[in-house]
Amino acid sequence: MKLQDIVFFAAFLALLLLRKRTVFVWAGLLCYLAAISLFAKWIFFTAERLTWYGSAFILASIIIGMVQKKE
Repeated sequence: MKLQDIVFFAAFLALLLLRKRTVFVWAGLLCYLAAISLFAKWIFFTAERLTWYGSAFILASIIIGMVQKKE
């Protein structure tokens, strides 16, 4: 497990405690923006991981929105 994975899990758990959809969306978008710049510099491994992390943040936002609408 690399340092970026540990940082992602820590950030994900911290944001999960907040349960704010917009924060998850912004975190996902920031991951995508960082991935674009890394792809441009040909740093593929980290950029690919950032796209997965961005997708996880967006998915968590969708799930939180669905749970909040049920309540």
